[in-house]
Amino acid sequence: MKELLVPCGNMDNLKAAIHAGADAVYLGGKKFGARSFAHNFDNEEMIEAIKLCHLYGVKIYVTVNTMTYESEFDEVCSYLTFLHENGVDAVIVQDLGLIKWIHEALPNLEVHASTQVHTTNSKTIKLLESLGVKRVVVARELSLEEIANLDTDLEIEAFIHGALCISYSGECLFSAMLMDRSGNRGSCAQICRLPFELMCNDKKVNTEGKYLLSTKELNTANYFKGIMESNIASLKIEGRMKSVEYVACVTMLYRDLIDKYNRGEECVPDKELLNDLKVIFNRDYTKGFINGATNKDLMNIKTSNHVGVPIGEVVNTTKKYVYIRLTKELNQGDGIRFNEVNEGLICNYIYNMKEELISSGKVNDIVLVDNKFNLHGPHTVNKTLDVKVIEKYTNLKEKKMPISFIFKAKVNKPMELTIKYNDITITKEGSVVNEAINQPLDQERIKEQLNKLGNTPFIVDNITFDIDDNIFITIKDLNELRRNVIDELKDTLMNSKKEVIIKEYKFNDRMKPSKGFKINVLVRNEEQLLLCLKHNVSRIIVENKNLYLKYKYKDNVYYRSSRIGENNNLEHVVGTELGAIYDKCEIADYYLNIANHGTIDVISNYSQVFTLSVELDDSEIANIMNYYHKKIDTEVIVYSTVELMITKYCPLNLLVNKDKSCTVCMNGNKYYLKDRNDEKYRLLNDANRHLTHIMHHKPLVKIDHIDYYKTLGIKNYRIEFLEENISRCEEILNEVEGVLNK
Repeated sequence: MKELLVPCGNMDNLKAAIHAGADAVYLGGKKFGARSFAHNFDNEEMIEAIKLCHLYGVKIYVTVNTMTYESEFDEVCSYLTFLHENGVDAVIVQDLGLIKWIHEALPNLEVHASTQVHTTNSKTIKLLESLGVKRVVVARELSLEEIANLDTDLEIEAFIHGALCISYSGECLFSAMLMDRSGNRGSCAQICRLPFELMCNDKKVNTEGKYLLSTKELNTANYFKGIMESNIASLKIEGRMKSVEYVACVTMLYRDLIDKYNRGEECVPDKELLNDLKVIFNRDYTKGFINGATNKDLMNIKTSNHVGVPIGEVVNTTKKYVYIRLTKELNQGDGIRFNEVNEGLICNYIYNMKEELISSGKVNDIVLVDNKFNLHGPHTVNKTLDVKVIEKYTNLKEKKMPISFIFKAKVNKPMELTIKYNDITITKEGSVVNEAINQPLDQERIKEQLNKLGNTPFIVDNITFDIDDNIFITIKDLNELRRNVIDELKDTLMNSKKEVIIKEYKFNDRMKPSKGFKINVLVRNEEQLLLCLKHNVSRIIVENKNLYLKYKYKDNVYYRSSRIGENNNLEHVVGTELGAIYDKCEIADYYLNIANHGTIDVISNYSQVFTLSVELDDSEIANIMNYYHKKIDTEVIVYSTVELMITKYCPLNLLVNKDKSCTVCMNGNKYYLKDRNDEKYRLLNDANRHLTHIMHHKPLVKIDHIDYYKTLGIKNYRIEFLEENISRCEEILNEVEGVLNK
């Protein structure tokens, strides 16, 4: 059976998810989750949430899926222990060090590898499997066919609805580098939802919109049969920052689809639910890469906002009013947007043609609203908020679970009530049964009392009787017995959990350090490579495989692997993703989010040099080095135009070649995205793998930190060239060499 997994950012959303039909929910605590701006759950609320979910038979998974800094590693481990002790069904984790620690220290706590792990291939899964992971959340970029071809027995979880990251998850540094708000740490500033211009060399390329990195919302409802026939075990909805009505409606939509499929019915989405969901929130819909979306299918470059649903058109304007002919009902309190000017308002006042206040307008009516934006001419109008829809999904009928009773009453013996629910059986005794003097208590009267379950989450499905003919029991005693057995069932369910096992575990704190300082340089062309050969650079790192193959006879030339995985049988490799690490490589690159000793401990089984995350400040770098008593072969970036994003989406293909098969990226021109501050981000395209790399608008320069890094025991210093000319490259090399040699 497929699991429907629903997001919950607060307690109201959790209750909505439960009553709307979720099989499982995922939520975060106040720290260490990838949605730090959601309300989230403090420890007391978390315990309440666990008990509530277990009462209703819903599994609860907690996100602890941020990159973990060295300074907070022990605190996160304590939090994971708290979650295990209180019975969470699984934790969703990104950090490799935490995954290993859980496997060793909390062996009975189930771990799901977050989508932030960047799982795109079978070798990544093999590494995760070795760490005790039970489930992997695969990258949103994978198709159903690619998911089917993954070689694993682990459970697979995939997103089926909600907002999409344009970058591969766990691989985006845009927000961290620009605004010091790390997407890997739960504080994404959503740079991808901001306006950009496309530049070709120094000229602007005209586009139909300005939100060039903004995706539509994933919606697989119209393709759901394929999802149900796939090897995906858990169907995940995005939205821990969404409203309660969103959570309720989207859960009901997919619950209905799953149930239809399981009953053998046609897997067609309910039109009312789908329409309601559109007005609650959508940025237009895409079937997603999971269903083979093209760039055009994926993107909505015209707006990054909620678009709602069409409700009418402007037929006249005056200085005071806007006249709208309605195609849908409009009620007081609804929200609308005038699409051509992208301005919206809440309809607190609606007027008829006589300029009289009305509470609502019907289909084909012409209604008047205040002209707050000095509108002129024709406009299309969308509804972006519907008060009736909100009311519908914020007052859901509570979920009821069927139970069975067995009632036994024999004269001169205590009455017994047995309750059965799933595999749970509970029997309680009540007062002694007397023989009736006048009117005996019959089955119908007993049945009536046993059915009075009030606001409990249960409903009686069946009652079996084993009673004498002439019995007397007080209604008070019967009610008390019913309450006692129900209370014990509730207590049993709410406190159900796996056995808590806690073991001591300490990571390896001894590593083999390098001898002497090393300068490692990433080059982008042959001219830069030849310069590095003259400078006797320790390692020259090449991304172009043809260039690598030409110079691989040089012992100091290394190949940097693809960030989405590839089959390599090469001698000198810089691994950028876990599949390459599993194949073994000499250097584990900074894209692996290496930020603590636990992650290093895992990767040390596969690599010798560990490039620390570019998100770490000097104090966190020092914390790592001190853990290893300064004796570890780490590498830091001291000069680089950092890659901010890697995307499967190709802006050039969509915006220049209109989503047709093309070779635009090979035409010799230089393309950039220009932001609101006129900063230009170079686009590098990998035509062979159909990937786009978005580079920072300026280099990260930390050459002046090298003296301090030397005191920490760091031996490896990375320079990454982009398009610097040879004189600038030599200047940078000389500067780094000068600092290291003094």
